[in-house]
Amino acid sequence: MKQNTHPVYYESKVTCNCGHSFETRATLQEIKVEICSSCHPFFTGKQKLLDTEGRIVRFTKKFGAQTSESRKKAAAAKVKKDVKKETAAAR
Repeated sequence: MKQNTHPVYYESKVTCNCGHSFETRATLQEIKVEICSSCHPFFTGKQKLLDTEGRIVRFTKKFGAQTSESRKKAAAAKVKKDVKKETAAAR
C-alpha cells in the first residue's frame, strides 16, 4: 500500500440516542447515531408511529381504513345491492 494515502483506522465507539453503545473499527473515533438495532422497529418488533399534526387521522378519515375486513364488508354490501336490484327488476 502507498504511504500517506489511506486514512487512520481507529477502534471507535458507536453510541445511539437510546443509550446503547458498542465498539467497532472506523475512520472516526466516536460515532453518534439516531437509531440502532436495539431500538429499530424491524429488529424489536415494536412499531412506533409518529403522528405529526394528525396526518394519520386525516388520511383515515379521507380514505378510510383499508383492511381486508373492510374490503370484505364492502364486497358483501355490493353483492347485497346487486341482489336487491335483480329482485326488484324481476317483479
